[in-house]
Amino acid sequence: MSIDTVYTVSSKAAGGGRDGEVVSDSGRIDLELQPPKEMGGSGEGSNPEELFSAGYAACYLGALRATSKQSGSPVPDGTTVSVTIGIGKDSADGGFGLTAEIESYIPGVDEATAKELAEAAHAFCPYSKATRGNIDHKITVRV
Repeated sequence: MSIDTVYTVSSKAAGGGRDGEVVSDSGRIDLELQPPKEMGGSGEGSNPEELFSAGYAACYLGALRATSKQSGSPVPDGTTVSVTIGIGKDSADGGFGLTAEIESYIPGVDEATAKELAEAAHAFCPYSKATRGNIDHKITVRV
């Protein structure tokens, strides 16, 4: 794969990783991190999975808009994407792994069209490309 990079961004984590802080070079992100209660933390701050789900949702919605426009069936206003990221023990190696559930709400189209649009977005989205084969994805649609 050859990428013609047009934008880069950098962030720095300090402290204990999941129990510390993360700051982007631009300063737009400056967050305290705390593990969620489900992982023994206080749940008082953000966490890597929350940040990943936010970025993935935004990127996937952009991919959905781009691919639907290219297909001649642009998604209507009101279209949304929710990405749920899960983390848990990986039974294969004893470490941790991630899961992703991507739900697209595309009002005003039939379910078959919505599924085609969601699959095209999944094939196009850089986050989906980066995680394909590395985490389990579940793609659903609502109309």
